[in-house]
Amino acid sequence: MQARLIRHGKTQGNAERRYIGRTDEPLSPAGREELLRTAPDPAVKRVFVSPYLRARETASILFPNAEQCVLPGLRETDFGDFEGKTADEMAEDPAYRAWVDGMCLGRCSGGESREDVTRRAVEAFTEAVRSVRKEKRGPETGSEETDETVVFVTHGGVIMSILEALAVPHRDYYDYYVPNLGGWLADCAEKDGQLVLRDARKE
Repeated sequence: MQARLIRHGKTQGNAERRYIGRTDEPLSPAGREELLRTAPDPAVKRVFVSPYLRARETASILFPNAEQCVLPGLRETDFGDFEGKTADEMAEDPAYRAWVDGMCLGRCSGGESREDVTRRAVEAFTEAVRSVRKEKRGPETGSEETDETVVFVTHGGVIMSILEALAVPHRDYYDYYVPNLGGWLADCAEKDGQLVLRDARKE
């Protein structure tokens, strides 16, 4: 089984380089236009999506025939007091400077830490992959592996968190950066009771 992780299309906040996490922005006109130039895949019948509008709109355009399964754990980071602002606007903010100096690992002021995001994103992703595998095997197929590709439309920080936690060989969080509409393919396997993503390859 493979998992395909796709970052949503561009929003106005993305274009302005703002920290957009819990803000439920739609796609911008430019982001929607870019998506509409992408060939849709009508063969995909199910997509796991973040609850936020930008992800659901992206999935609707890319996979027009797919059922959307909303997973709250796939929502973007809650940036707390930094939400909606740019780095330039917070250049003199001590809380923001401390967060950046800590490699953005700690908890945002009033928001989440990277550990928080990783925990919930990995749990949601793992449960989705295992549920599809179990469903496709069924009682008659035993341990045979399915060749289905499970599709996720979510956010950049979520994709980076999942791959840093589960992909082997291990790579740094920032090595998994994806632009809007970018994504990764990963081969899914189980090792010692944990989901492992092998040979993650950028699309």
